[in-house]
Amino acid sequence: MSTEHLTSEALELLRQLVATPRTSRNETAAATIFADFIGEKGLRVHREANNVWTIADGFDESRPTLLLNAHLDTVKAVSAWTRDPLCPTLEGDCLFGLGTNDDGASLVSLTQAFRVLSSRPQHYNLVLLASAEEEVSGRDGIERVLPLLPPIDVALVGEPTGMQPAIAEKGLMVLDVTAHGKAGHAAREEGINAIYRAVDDIVWFRNYRFPQESPLLGPVKMSVTVIQAGTQHNVVPDECHFIVDVRSNECYSNEQLYQEICSHVTSEVEARSFRLNSSRIDPEHPLVRRALSLGPDLLGQPRRPFGSPTLSDQALMPWPSMKMGPGNSARSHTADEYIRVSEIHAAIEDYVAMLDGLSL
Repeated sequence: MSTEHLTSEALELLRQLVATPRTSRNETAAATIFADFIGEKGLRVHREANNVWTIADGFDESRPTLLLNAHLDTVKAVSAWTRDPLCPTLEGDCLFGLGTNDDGASLVSLTQAFRVLSSRPQHYNLVLLASAEEEVSGRDGIERVLPLLPPIDVALVGEPTGMQPAIAEKGLMVLDVTAHGKAGHAAREEGINAIYRAVDDIVWFRNYRFPQESPLLGPVKMSVTVIQAGTQHNVVPDECHFIVDVRSNECYSNEQLYQEICSHVTSEVEARSFRLNSSRIDPEHPLVRRALSLGPDLLGQPRRPFGSPTLSDQALMPWPSMKMGPGNSARSHTADEYIRVSEIHAAIEDYVAMLDGLSL
């Protein structure tokens, strides 16, 4: 199987996926397309809800296991698209379409690399997983299928990083915050304005800096992103609700951040979840060392480990993981999203070169 042939097959699979609506929680048809593809290539298909995986032949419990993972789902198309987002359009080297960059290119590239790697003797077991609901961290995504997989030692997660190795990733905690006051008539000096109480806490969220900063991920970042209060102009509001997006580094668990936040603000704070913590892998891990040993990337840049500010299914993995895939994160969730065919070609070659003969 030449890389050119593998790339051509990958491109055709990606075209089919782009033409199939697959927003989070609506990936049934896309999961079927992917399952049919790997089944036609002679791989054994496993499926749970809209998660599809395969395990390379010759599984041996005495060997370590490497998971290759990318996600099937997409976000909804933004309104600024100048093309039909569900009509894959090839213009020169660029394939335009929703989910081409995030995360279709990684999925099809990892799939083709899996086929090559599983056809050769390896020192490890190999599992390929196409997961659902990644964009919403849904409970019917990777979290649902993890108990069904064999024990995993390390994972390579395909996301658009320009094939640069992301060895750390920020976590996410969403807070629902409520400031309480007392209703009154706005024309008189009565009531307690919940908005004014909320403002003090919002200023704290804006200005506070957690003392521990990560060399790779930087500081914890808190952003107030939504606010709601009041019923009409002449009533002093008795409640003000706002939402805070908290991006954690590996220096703190989400539970630690929550406790610290609650000790500083007067409003009522409720975390939607603590489950999406920051993740990292040892810079000396064999997977990282192999990635750094590759030649320059398509832009001629050497491989350098970095910390990623964006969330992926790594947040739900209880083992070490590294994020690395074709494309550019800046193209994700944008109008006229695209991937370059040359990026898919290079990714297949890089994945095989990095993983073939790897000792974990």
